Amino acid sequence: MADKAVPVVEKSLADVKLKELPRWLAGRDLTPNGLVRGVTGGYDWYYKKYINVKKGGIGGISMFLFGYVVISYVWSFDHIKHDRWRKYH
Repeated sequence: MADKAVPVVEKSLADVKLKELPRWLAGRDLTPNGLVRGVTGGYDWYYKKYINVKKGGIGGISMFLFGYVVISYVWSFDHIKHDRWRKYH
């Protein structure tokens, strides 16, 4: 009795199994307002978990900066690859 069935739509993404994913996505609010609420909720979660903590450290900010560096490298990889393959003579 303790394990009540939770509708797939109400589960978090981490709790959804692969076969339930299409039904979970169909239940999401994919309107522009819904997407903004999702991004805002994600930002609030990240801020509460890593930035605004009682015993804070540099972990949350360093994770954010590391992500920024990785994304910047991925975006400019074609340019870096082109420069590396160029013959200088």
